Amino acid sequence: MIFLIFALVLAGVFTIRVLREPRRLSNGIYLMFALLLAALWAMTGESHTVIPALIGLTILISPLLVLALAAFLVANGVVMIRREGVSAGNSLSLLAGIALFGVPGAGIFALATGATPLTVTAISVTLIAGYFGAAFTCFLLYAWVYSSLPLRNHPSAIIVLGAGLIDGAVPPLLANRLDRARDLHARQRATGPAPVIVTSGGQGPDEPLPEADAMAAYLHSRGIPEPDIITETRSSSTAENLEFSAALLEKAGIQGNVLIVTSNYHVLRAAVLSRHQKLNAHVTGAPTARYYLPSAFLREFAALMVQYRGITITACVVLGALPPLLYAVSEQLIAT
Repeated sequence: MIFLIFALVLAGVFTIRVLREPRRLSNGIYLMFALLLAALWAMTGESHTVIPALIGLTILISPLLVLALAAFLVANGVVMIRREGVSAGNSLSLLAGIALFGVPGAGIFALATGATPLTVTAISVTLIAGYFGAAFTCFLLYAWVYSSLPLRNHPSAIIVLGAGLIDGAVPPLLANRLDRARDLHARQRATGPAPVIVTSGGQGPDEPLPEADAMAAYLHSRGIPEPDIITETRSSSTAENLEFSAALLEKAGIQGNVLIVTSNYHVLRAAVLSRHQKLNAHVTGAPTARYYLPSAFLREFAALMVQYRGITITACVVLGALPPLLYAVSEQLIAT
């Protein structure tokens, strides 16, 4: 029963935190631990359902599930490279799949050799990999929760984040964002004042015009009046998208809450950045091709790990140093 009590307490804390500020990445930690404690309670058999058996079966076959996930990521990585070209971002799912195969393989090899240094190193690597696995699970879980939250009514503005042009034209990924913004604009116009749409994106070295201008032309050609569109043409990152768009809205005297439109995989990181920019905003996502999602989510996760690099580095150092330290202490105790 103690597991259930703690699970309910954490679930309550999670709910309060989301109501106060849903854009905190740490909300996902409370949710994940609440679910873990609920699972532990279910495993005790107190729930009087088939859940304990299902959880036990999942644990039993978890090595096979990890291998299946690794195979899926490798296959997805091959598809990404074939369709999107070779790049570090497009190779993330392939590299993650190889790592999922490699980490347990290295552990098995270390145990088979019986070499203590190799075994201790393998344990350190496994702990670090486990940290990233848990953090990624937490990220995915809360990204889904945040994306499911209801949208605010009557925003004063809709900011559409740029995503790059192809030969000066709006590609499908960016078109999905713009279509989502157009639908939201029409929905709000039907019930009240129409919000302005800020198209946000600068001009890359391989682009013949700023992304924002191409985005504005796309919206205007599909029925959005020119006075309802503001272009932000200087930004080169998500943080600059938000900063420069907010400055334009302030200059235009437009106040109130804001809707930010991006791709579904990018929603949570954009929300975190909007909180850091102190914007009164909510982020909503546009659909993305399914084959693109694994690498895209991994890229977003990697960006968040870099953004919170202090925590990431500290966790890796502590977890990596723990097995050698414990081994050294045990050897010293045996020697004395």
